[in-house]
Amino acid sequence: MKLKSAVFDDFTKEEEWKVMLLDDYTTKLLSLCCKMTDLLAEGVTVVENVYKTREPVPHMKAIYLITPTKKSVDGLIDDFINKSSSRYKAAYVYFTDFCPDSLFNKIKASCAKSIKKCKEINISFFPYESQVFTLNIPDAFYRCYSPTLDKTKEKDAVLQIMAEQIVTLCATLDENPGVRYKSGPSDRASKLAQLVEKSLENYYKTDERSQIKAKTHSQLIIIDRGFDPVSTVLHELTFQAMAYDLLPIENDTYKFKTEGSGGKEKEAILEEDDDLWVKMRHKHIADVIEYVFLTCGISFQLSISALSQLMKRMPLYRKEISKQVVHLSIAEDCMSKFKSNIERLCKAEQDLALGTDAEGEKVKDSMRVLLPVLLNKSHDSSDKIRAILLYIFSTNGTTQENLDKLIQNVHIESDSDMIRNWKYLDVPFVAQQHKYIRRDRSKEETFQLSRWTPVIKDVMEDAIENKLDSKDWPYCSRCPPTWNGSGAVSARQKPRASQREERRSSARLIVFVIGGVTYSETRCAYQVSEAYTSCEVVIGSTHILTPRKLLEDVKSLSKPKDVVWMKDE
Repeated sequence: MKLKSAVFDDFTKEEEWKVMLLDDYTTKLLSLCCKMTDLLAEGVTVVENVYKTREPVPHMKAIYLITPTKKSVDGLIDDFINKSSSRYKAAYVYFTDFCPDSLFNKIKASCAKSIKKCKEINISFFPYESQVFTLNIPDAFYRCYSPTLDKTKEKDAVLQIMAEQIVTLCATLDENPGVRYKSGPSDRASKLAQLVEKSLENYYKTDERSQIKAKTHSQLIIIDRGFDPVSTVLHELTFQAMAYDLLPIENDTYKFKTEGSGGKEKEAILEEDDDLWVKMRHKHIADVIEYVFLTCGISFQLSISALSQLMKRMPLYRKEISKQVVHLSIAEDCMSKFKSNIERLCKAEQDLALGTDAEGEKVKDSMRVLLPVLLNKSHDSSDKIRAILLYIFSTNGTTQENLDKLIQNVHIESDSDMIRNWKYLDVPFVAQQHKYIRRDRSKEETFQLSRWTPVIKDVMEDAIENKLDSKDWPYCSRCPPTWNGSGAVSARQKPRASQREERRSSARLIVFVIGGVTYSETRCAYQVSEAYTSCEVVIGSTHILTPRKLLEDVKSLSKPKDVVWMKDE
């Protein structure tokens, strides 16, 4: 909505067609916000890459939605360097962030007469889902946690970038939140919190209204990734988390084959516009397949093949049924993996994570839970590493000797850094670590193989109920009024669909995790928002992580920078 009001509303009175120029960053940003049909409705007939050579269209105006970088600005200037051979009739320039004076002056000197409008719209984050955002900087994990960069300025530089991006999120939400962080052995969270607070002050002093915005009824909490390592490696059985963990889904694209010997490979994008995906993604896999069929009143026994035949006979329902075919295919792929291997892992993982079994009895010997997993030849090394990590997390560390034995006996020496490097996330292995005091959820209904609740859900609920200790969770600024006891944000009610707008008009809790957030943690934002009608929870991170990708990232922390893939800056 902000993108529309900031860019397209400038052209509401114009009925002529326009060209739109994007760079790599804004191409991805726009793809998350709208479709080509939406752009057509706004009068955009062609979308081009500002970096590439293009055919001139001198009779059309051009909208430039670009990042304020030298490469993007040079692409703009090249289009108007010669007035007699300008590629477009005029330029309307929108920067996603603050444009440095050096680049702005370069534009003024080169093509000022061709530019009809130039604005900074302050959107340098990615709206991944309705309550989830990312900064799209996965290499921040290495830059924040690798010991090889301790004596460089890399960490401070990436924290500054993150702070500026987080501020654009706050600006888009029209929030000036109270900023707080989880104190710990490292100063990453406190540094980022202070940078965000300073950037918020600067932004609201220099915004278009030129006035300081008072703290709104919102709170921003910054947390280090090592705060809850368990949720990053546990096998999840809710639909979205399970699918992204077990299936080769890349760029939110799922590939599958249609029924029959001549079945063609198809692609489906898992996105917010897919109502069925949104309804099902947080459901347990045990509920998903049944839900797919019940939504259209179709018998549970129907297979994908039967659905395909039904589509041919009922063309009016083809769109709805085709969605069901996609999601049923995902569910069947997940269940195939689950039945063949994962089911045996899950009980051991849950017992290790919680320290109790399904009956609530305390696990007396964690090693006896771990050993059957390590001895099972059907489990791959990645699953065994995840089990070893859960064992170490559950016992609050182990001895160096015991760790060495585990690595040798399972023959994972080449991947041992996937385990050892967690120390760089302040998750010690040889010493006791402080654990967050968990909420008692023993009376909550759950599945036996899904008893673990991400720690971040406790944090969200404690924050809304004003139960976070200010010593462990200090503020960088004055506490906003809603969160200092004067606001009734702690009222817990049953969710009603009509309460979403009511919640938005009151308090908002923004949670940011440094170094990646899991799908199970993003699910918590929706669950807590539904349970606490007075507060909407928004969660974000540098990127979305999956267990296997995280293990590779952890392994790379001890490698030199020149052998680790880094994002072009």
